[in-house]
Amino acid sequence: MSNTKVLPLLEPSVSEVVAPCCPPLTERPLTAEEAEKTARMFKALGDPVRLRLFSLVASHEGGEACVCDISDVGVSQPTVSHHLKKLKEAGLLTSERRGTWVYYKVEPSVVAAMGQMLGSLG
Repeated sequence: MSNTKVLPLLEPSVSEVVAPCCPPLTERPLTAEEAEKTARMFKALGDPVRLRLFSLVASHEGGEACVCDISDVGVSQPTVSHHLKKLKEAGLLTSERRGTWVYYKVEPSVVAAMGQMLGSLG
C-alpha cells in the first residue's frame, strides 16, 4: 500500500502574480516607481553568479529547474539560495516547492517586457 497522496495544484495569489516591469523606453519617460522596479531587475542580473543561475533556469528543459540541478556554479549551496532569492525578489523568477526541492521558473512576462523595453532602442 502506498503512502503517496495527490495534492491539488494551487493558483498563485494576487500578490504572487508578477506584472511586467515597464513600457518601452521610447514610449514615454519611466515613472519613479517603474525606474526603481526596472533597476532592481537589471541590478539582479548584474551579478555574474545570478546571471549564470538565471541562464541555467531559462535554458533548462521545460524552462524550469530544480535547485538540485543548477547549484554547481562555483559557490556554496547557501550562496546559490541567496542569489536565487534575489532573482525571485526582483521578479525574474518564480518558485514552487515540491517535496524537499524548490523548482525555479523564469517569469516570461517580465522578461518579455524587459526585452521589449530594450528592443525599442534599436
